[in-house]
Parts: sequence; structure tokens; C-alpha cells
Amino acid sequence: MGMKLRLKRKEMMFNMFSNTKIELENYTKKTPVKEDGDSWYYSPSGYRQRVSTHAAKNKNRMFVNGKYIPSSHPLHKPGRYRSLDDAWSHNKIESVSEGEVYAIGNKAWPEWIKIGKAVDAEDRLNGYQTSSPFRDYFIITKVATKNRHDAERKMHRLFEEKAEERSNEWFKISQSKLMELFDGFRAAS
Repeated sequence: MGMKLRLKRKEMMFNMFSNTKIELENYTKKTPVKEDGDSWYYSPSGYRQRVSTHAAKNKNRMFVNGKYIPSSHPLHKPGRYRSLDDAWSHNKIESVSEGEVYAIGNKAWPEWIKIGKAVDAEDRLNGYQTSSPFRDYFIITKVATKNRHDAERKMHRLFEEKAEERSNEWFKISQSKLMELFDGFRAAS
């Protein structure tokens, strides 16, 4: 059997396990190794496996922006996505309580801090980066919580009392006061 025909059969086999068509040659991060008339994937430990087998076994994994999302995650959905918004609708994401409350800053406004909530703060940060040509937003701190919606409301009330000014979810507050408030919130949780 010719190599092209064999590759086509493997691609068809893989497509039985997936709704999206993926070219097996582009499935792994590294270029598959051609040996014995087949495409092989080598794991970091050196284990050799056919790319088609590797693809079929990994059909239930989820990656967001290259980060592995375990199947225990409330928004787990097999596939590779750039952000959680690509995998799910905004309504679905908002329906999940578990997540993080974070503080994001930008050197352009050093005294202003945004307090927000997200299922994954790093994923949310990537969304902010599209607003800046310099991609200069950064996470100052974050705290994991069972109910990010309630935790964000509590943090907003707390920050409103302690901040010099407020503009929606942005607070004018010193870095030391910010850390003190987040540390106090962690201890109370």
C-alpha cells in the first residue's frame, strides 16, 4: 500500500473520532518522523507512537492558548482553542461560578488597577492584550475562588472603601494597599 493511501486511511480513521478535520502531518507540535513508511510521534520520554494513534488517544484533551485544561475543569470541551471564548459562548462562561478574581495593571496608568473575575485570569489577560498595541497589561495578583461572581462583588466593595477613586472596575490605589487587601481576602476565604 502506498504511503499517501496509508496516510489517507489514517486521516479517515482520525476523523471518525473528531468533528473537525485535522491533517495528521500537522497534529503534533514537532514534525512527525517518517520511519517504516509511517508517521511517528516521539513523546518527551522517547516513547514512539503512530501519529494517528496518538491523535485518537488525545481526542478528549482541551488546550486553550497552548495551556492544557484538565477534564475536571467545569468548561472542559475537547479541542484546541485560542481562548475560552472560542470554545464557549459568553453566557456559558458566565454560568460557571468557579474561577479567579484578579488585579490587572498597565504601566501607562501605574496608579490604576482593574479588579475583575474570570474562569482563568491568564486567558482573560490575553483578551486585554488585544486592546493595547504594546501588549503591556499584566496580572499583579489573583485568588482562586469557588464563586468568582460573589468574590468580585466583595472585592469591589472593599476596594471602593479604600481606593482614592473608582471608574467602573478600575481603582486608583497604591500597590502596597492592593496587596494588603488581596492578602486579607485570601486569609478570610
